[in-house]
Amino acid sequence: MNNNVFLAVILSLGIWLGFQQIYVKPHQEALRSQYLAQQITPKQAAATAPVEAAQQLLPRAELIKASPRVAIETPELAGSIDLKGARFDDLSLTQYHETEDKNSPAIILLSPSGSAPPQRAYYAEFSWLSDAASVAMPSSDTLWKSDSQKLTPDHSVRLSWNNGQGLTFDRTIAVDDQAMFTITDRISNSGNAPIVLYPFGTVARQGVPPVIGRSVVHEGALGVLGGTLEEYKYKKLIDDKKIAEESTGGWLGITDKYWLVAMIPPQSDKLTAEFAYNRAGAVDPTDGFFQSDFRGSPVTVPAGGNIEHVDRLFAGAKKVKLLDHYAEQYNIPHFDKAIDFGLYYFLARPFLYLLTMLANAVGNMGVAILLFTVLLKLVTLPLSLKSYHSMSRMKALQPEMKRIQERFADDKVRQSQEMMELYKREKVSPVSGCVPTLIQIPIFFALYKVLYVNIEMRGAPFFGWIHDMSVADPTSVFNLFGLLPYPLPAALHIGAWPILMGCGMFLQQKMSPTPPDKSQARMFMFMPILFTWMLARMPAGLVIYWTWSNLLGIAQQWYIMRKDAKRKAAA
Repeated sequence: MNNNVFLAVILSLGIWLGFQQIYVKPHQEALRSQYLAQQITPKQAAATAPVEAAQQLLPRAELIKASPRVAIETPELAGSIDLKGARFDDLSLTQYHETEDKNSPAIILLSPSGSAPPQRAYYAEFSWLSDAASVAMPSSDTLWKSDSQKLTPDHSVRLSWNNGQGLTFDRTIAVDDQAMFTITDRISNSGNAPIVLYPFGTVARQGVPPVIGRSVVHEGALGVLGGTLEEYKYKKLIDDKKIAEESTGGWLGITDKYWLVAMIPPQSDKLTAEFAYNRAGAVDPTDGFFQSDFRGSPVTVPAGGNIEHVDRLFAGAKKVKLLDHYAEQYNIPHFDKAIDFGLYYFLARPFLYLLTMLANAVGNMGVAILLFTVLLKLVTLPLSLKSYHSMSRMKALQPEMKRIQERFADDKVRQSQEMMELYKREKVSPVSGCVPTLIQIPIFFALYKVLYVNIEMRGAPFFGWIHDMSVADPTSVFNLFGLLPYPLPAALHIGAWPILMGCGMFLQQKMSPTPPDKSQARMFMFMPILFTWMLARMPAGLVIYWTWSNLLGIAQQWYIMRKDAKRKAAA
């Protein structure tokens, strides 16, 4: 490896960051005006899901008041279940708010069908299907009876419905104090013949939500089927219309950056899972319906007998410890992969646990990032020491390298041979200078994912003007960090922390050997400017990590170079 390889590594990182910001940068979609709202209903056995009749869009609160409901009250959730269809279509996350202001409205997760923007239809429903068209089955229009008006962690709710043909459906819904619902169906058959039924579940959502970083972190349909994580972005479903999977057990649903709605059928059940899209008469394809659903194995309800079936529904924030807890409690495979840790999952997971542990100890996630960086520096210290020693010796050889370049300016082959002889004679390696950068790349990507998708970072303050480390530094040098009150385009939002990071990167370059090639040297000088501009759009927590890492690296490098200089003077 030589300076060309080193430059290639730096450029690769720069290109990746540039691609994320230029082509995949976070953006908000303009909410659509009122449009014809239709919704997907459960499919009949093997048929494609039909759509309901068009309906007028109404405010969410008005729709909730218009139907009979069972209230949901837990420490984490508030909302209600619509007795028409037994739908989970009204749910708010009481511990999370739309802004960093704790008095701002709580995050609305689920909304009824026909809800007008900005809260469009988003719901979960469990039902049963039959091959026999003559057998009446519960549907989205079925009005269930309830034995209670409120569902709490201490009090379950029992719903019932009779199809008038000998089948009675009793449904018990329980909820814990976090985000998991347990739906237990007991079906009794008072008829003279057995009946074959199929358990069915669906999570449906209208429209592509105005999300941030849609291509940086997965948002859309997902599930673990056959032991493998399957992810389908909204655009993929619009293009493919329908994707079917077979699995034994598993889970599936729809995810946002921080929130998840997922169905967990019995893990021994053989499933036919489907991820589907239906434009449903929408003017814009992004206003259609997206659906994750499953159909379980056939269940025979004997004449004069009954069967019992248990499904679960997770609807809440994607907290990794909570997902791990449910995965262990209910044997849910890879449930933590609902959080998009990316390629460096094996690093991101321990990073997240360590950061959370440090944050709990010191009471501030920003301080935890600083301590985390120190620990990383200690772990990689042996490699860094070796690298800095080599860089220090390389810098001392700069005059001799320059003489070789001038002496063999017209003979590049001989110039390279003489350089290699010099390295061999002085026992230095140009490769070692690349080690810190090579180590930083996977650490950077893993930490980027942790800080970007970790809900613990959402709204986590640092000091001063950083009130939320999951978003970019809000200040900008172009309006004197807020002293001049005028709006700026996104490209000019270059805050104080990115500038500090760029200055640290520039100083670190000055302390390192200058590349022999002048074009490479000019490129290296430009790197701090490029990285300052790109990281200005990254989460502030990541920029704080990078800045602090640079400062620690500078301190290490200065100490080693000073120590080498003293040793040479003594010799």
